[in-house]
Amino acid sequence: MSTREASTADDPVIEGFDQLLAPMIGGEKPPEQWRIGTEHEKLVYRHKDHSAPSYDAPCGIRDLLGGLEQFGWSPVEEGGNVIALKGEDGAVSLEPAGQLELSGAPLENLHQTCAETGRHLAQVKQVGEKCGVGYLGLGMWPDKTREELPIMPKGRYDIMLRHMPRVGTMGLDMMLRTCTIQVNLDYQSEADMVKKFRVGLALQPLATALFANSPFTEGKPNGFLSYRSHIWSDTDPHRTGMLPFVFEDGFGYERWANYMLDVPMYFVFRDGKYIDAAGLSFRDFLDGKLSVLPGERPTQSDWWDHLSTAFPEVRLKSFLEMRGADGGPWSRICALPAFWVGLLYDQGALDAAWDLVKDWTMEEREALRNAAPKLALDSPVPGGHTLRDIGREALAIAHKGLAARARLNASGDNETGYLETLDEIVASGKVPAQRLLDAYYGEWNGDITRVYEQSF
Repeated sequence: MSTREASTADDPVIEGFDQLLAPMIGGEKPPEQWRIGTEHEKLVYRHKDHSAPSYDAPCGIRDLLGGLEQFGWSPVEEGGNVIALKGEDGAVSLEPAGQLELSGAPLENLHQTCAETGRHLAQVKQVGEKCGVGYLGLGMWPDKTREELPIMPKGRYDIMLRHMPRVGTMGLDMMLRTCTIQVNLDYQSEADMVKKFRVGLALQPLATALFANSPFTEGKPNGFLSYRSHIWSDTDPHRTGMLPFVFEDGFGYERWANYMLDVPMYFVFRDGKYIDAAGLSFRDFLDGKLSVLPGERPTQSDWWDHLSTAFPEVRLKSFLEMRGADGGPWSRICALPAFWVGLLYDQGALDAAWDLVKDWTMEEREALRNAAPKLALDSPVPGGHTLRDIGREALAIAHKGLAARARLNASGDNETGYLETLDEIVASGKVPAQRLLDAYYGEWNGDITRVYEQSF
């Protein structure tokens, strides 16, 4: 989740609806300026007992952040606590229970993305080894209860932790127990954004299936392959889901802005502190009628903050965020942006991907989204096929899209190699979670602690 540093006095007040469209319009870029921003989270644990370190304990999260400063990262503070780092590779930030996230820099190609990921993992591993700390690339804590997990000292998280139980049963699980891989991608125009948004939403269940990696809860199989994805089905109905309106005629920036105005607020950031505005209306804020800031009207930064508080399967800010995948190891961190770049950054591939899904109805898309967390590639899709069949076709399109981009590394290789781990998953029909379950029922003999052998 995003990290605010300061509110400024010269931040323009929103005077009209056009200013609400400015972030989305401002995101438009010609194809030669399109970039790839990859975000990935990991679970942090102590080797000695597999516990999750607290923020301020010796060799806890604060010390891990401090240890990363040797690599050129600069601290970002809130309330006197270092809660993020900034550097050439983007930002390192904290999720609510200490999950460590890299929000990578906007990069030109996947070779750079994978190199960035490798640098980050090498850095956190080096710091972690000095502290007896390791990292798991999973979609969810396999063995921890909510109560066993620490809370990071970030104001927006305090507000969200209070609010989540009011609007769903699993919002706290989302915050405290899950990890994801996401990619942020650009668009050329409103029409280009719309097509990418629709393809991204329709195929998000495929990403959920391919990256499904959260089959355990509190030490036992939970009946799902991506429990992380299932959690989102009952987190907060006002800000999650498959967004049927995106597929309606006339969808564009204006419709998105109106959707966001109807998403209840979480907070307002003033003078370095978060003010609890959970459940209040941004429309009231526009009218100067926000009860926690009577008479004040929102600034552009307030609107940008608000845009970051919706959590649908695909999210629009000044770029599109693909949000359906579980956390995983290095190879899958590289594979997730490769999948979406291959589908969305070449016009021929984008057209072919749209042809793959354009005839699905709202009900069919919703049914697929509900099936994928449990059935993964075995999920039925319209036409009597399975998601595995769609996966084969989508990966073939992604391969062509990446080949057409022709972004080469120093060895002369294009970007298609980053899809190999997904090719293998579709060829075998077994997603990562199913391999973990095979191990659990086989060589692990039901011992969940063996999952920590997956550490990186």
